[in-house]
Parts: sequence; C-alpha cells; structure tokens
Amino acid sequence: MSIIHTKLRNARLQKGFTQDYMAACLGISQKQYSRLENDNSGLTLDYLEKICKELEIDPQDLFTNDIKQENNNQQGGYSNSAYLIVNQFSEKLVEQYEKRLQEKDDEIKYLRSLIDKG
Repeated sequence: MSIIHTKLRNARLQKGFTQDYMAACLGISQKQYSRLENDNSGLTLDYLEKICKELEIDPQDLFTNDIKQENNNQQGGYSNSAYLIVNQFSEKLVEQYEKRLQEKDDEIKYLRSLIDKG
C-alpha cells in the first residue's frame, strides 16, 4: 500500500468512519472503497477529492510529510521528485476545476437560451 493510501486509511480511522460509511459517501460499494483505500484499484482525482472533503483533509497534506521527510534526508532543499508530485497533483486539480467551470458556463448558457425562448 502506498503512503498516500495509508494516510487516507489513517485519516478515516481517526475520524471513526467505517469503509461502509465512506463508500456510501462516494456512492460505491464497500468492496470498491476497500480496493481504493488499499491501492488495489485506481484512485482517481475525483474520488480523492471527495474522500479528502469527507475526511476534512487537504489533498496536498497527503504529500506534505513525504516532502519534509525527503528534505530532511537531503542537505539543503526539497527533492525534484517531491516538487514534481505536488505540481502534477496541483495541475490535475486545476484541470478538473477548469473543466467544471466550463460545464457550469455551458449550463448557464443553455438555461439562458431556454429563458429567452420562453
């Protein structure tokens, strides 16, 4: 299990949430949630965002300790791989939000066209 998945499991346990509860929040089966949490199934950014929201954690915190640990193992600065992970994660979140904003704009445009016709 990866460090990210371990941190998600630990955060869930700290909240006292069961896998059944988290699965219900995501609209999936407990078995599917278990596979996500145990790194046996692809954890998408969409699921990750929903899980972090429910657990009240910042998605970037999943990488924070790893970055600090790598920094402590080196003399003077963060590793390139730590920056790369955080940057890729941030870029994917930005892409997701931009897509959602575009979908919202399209929906508003459609609704306005309905109002104008009516």
